[in-house]
Amino acid sequence: ITFMNEVANFCELVGADVDEVRIGIGSDTRIGKRFLFPGIGYGGSCFPKDVQALIKSGREHDFNFEILDAVTKVNHEQKIILYPKIKNYFKGDLKGKKIAIWGLSFKPDTDDVREAPALYLIEKLIQDGAKVIAHDPEAIDNVKKLDIGKEVSFSKNEYDAAEGVDALVICTEWSLYRNPDFEKLKQIMNDAVIFDGRNLFDVEDMNVKGFYYSSIGRKIIV
Repeated sequence: ITFMNEVANFCELVGADVDEVRIGIGSDTRIGKRFLFPGIGYGGSCFPKDVQALIKSGREHDFNFEILDAVTKVNHEQKIILYPKIKNYFKGDLKGKKIAIWGLSFKPDTDDVREAPALYLIEKLIQDGAKVIAHDPEAIDNVKKLDIGKEVSFSKNEYDAAEGVDALVICTEWSLYRNPDFEKLKQIMNDAVIFDGRNLFDVEDMNVKGFYYSSIGRKIIV
């Protein structure tokens, strides 16, 4: 997962398409296709905890898991990979900007927000003065219990969250978000701007639909 996230970031720099790279790598049966989808990092309780436990066990025996140290560092940075993209789009000034977040849980079909990438991104946006309106089918109550939850507005409907916002950010690949009414979004948003941390939509299709669309490891549609 972390390897593909780094490959995706490199693809953006050189003008490659991570989807094509992913298909090529995944065609090797020794690797497979299941865990080659780039995004904004992994979270939850299992992956982070297990990686840290193995690193700790290594140190107890004077052994340094250099690859796992790198994985931890890269994954932390990946969680906020959309932050500079969003800030650059608004020319460095996020104060007063309304940002909708679709997805709070660390993965779909759970209410678990432990180490969820969305929370790290939300924290950065709020620190810069942005107003965040969030939606998630399951995880809202858990986020409300956190300190960061006191600074976020929540919506029970994904379209209500996008009403009057300057940009929409997708953080969790819930099936609910995969086929939205794009025309409705264009009507209710201040600007047709989407930052997709889970690569839910086809790049060329978003071009036809008239959105500014920035995803992971693919070209930006302006």
